[in-house]
Amino acid sequence: MASSSSTHIIPSASSSIFDSHSQWSYDVFLSFRGEDTCRSFTDHLYSALIPCNIKTFRDDESLRKGEEIAPELLQAIEESRIAVIVFSKNYADSKWCLDELVKIISCKEERKQKVIPIFYHVDPSQVRNQKRIYEKAFSDHEENADVEKKEKIRRWKIALREASNLDGMLDHRITKYEL
Repeated sequence: MASSSSTHIIPSASSSIFDSHSQWSYDVFLSFRGEDTCRSFTDHLYSALIPCNIKTFRDDESLRKGEEIAPELLQAIEESRIAVIVFSKNYADSKWCLDELVKIISCKEERKQKVIPIFYHVDPSQVRNQKRIYEKAFSDHEENADVEKKEKIRRWKIALREASNLDGMLDHRITKYEL
């Protein structure tokens, strides 16, 4: 059990770091690869945010059945004060994750959204330079890509580079007491 002097990144439920009268619909948008982290790290993070009254968008919790995913995800990203990107081993395999990432970086620039990358079992340099497992994912994306797809891939790589250069957290530095 954590001592009372331990540091927490989440405020107590009785306090709030967010203004309830703001332009944002969500405090936090979680971007993650479900198969890697949905039932582990991301689930624990989400479970830590909710009791603190931090309104969090997580696609498997916030989307209503039968709605188109892409427009609602893009809107949720735009309406979130903070985006937390959980980079994991298979994040770059997902076109959805990479499209989310491009939108997040766009909102960072245009809407001054705060972006926090978390590197879960991957090194930031692998993400930044698309090496190892990220290199394999991009090789698969580039196979038989037409001109339009190649442009999209170029935007994905730029977004990965930019996001991985931000201050973030490595998984070995995260403890359950920080959540």
